[in-house]
Amino acid sequence: MTEQKEQKFAIPVEEELESSPEVAQSVDDSEGAGGKEGQLELDLETLRREAEENRDRLLRLAADFDNYKKRQERERQTLLKYAGENILRELLPTLDNLDRAMEHAAAETEDPQKKLDGLLEGVDLTRKGLLAMLEKFEVSPLDSVGRTFDPNEHEALTMEPSNEVPANHVLREFTKGYRFKDRLLRPAKVVVSGGPA
Repeated sequence: MTEQKEQKFAIPVEEELESSPEVAQSVDDSEGAGGKEGQLELDLETLRREAEENRDRLLRLAADFDNYKKRQERERQTLLKYAGENILRELLPTLDNLDRAMEHAAAETEDPQKKLDGLLEGVDLTRKGLLAMLEKFEVSPLDSVGRTFDPNEHEALTMEPSNEVPANHVLREFTKGYRFKDRLLRPAKVVVSGGPA
């Protein structure tokens, strides 16, 4: 009978050990250690692949940006090289008008006065066309005669006495001054009045 009791007690103890959570966990740990290691290797490989893809993407972006900078520089150089193209294109009709005026003056006519009048008319039309073209590009002449001398806009060549024009006022212009938008393009070369003699 004692043997039966010992056997009876022996069986539940083994069953109890196998069903205990600590033992089950240690069994799972020994089986899962290989699984976790494999999972870590897969994760590492995935991260390596992603890092390589990101590196390739970054290199492509850097190359694209470099190409963009080079293209912008080429376009800037081209713009600088041909910046005056529009102005020159607008000047060509003026040259054509001068050519026509010269042809008209060279034409065979009996009346020299008629020839001279035709030439003067052609030159006047050409001048008006040139002024209109300059106005289109916001170039405007300075009105100087009779105004107070301004060293920012005028360049005094000489002073002359005058009874009509007050002292320190512009008496005459040698060359006209021009303004481009809000900036002085060329000062007027003027004769300044020194007042009554």
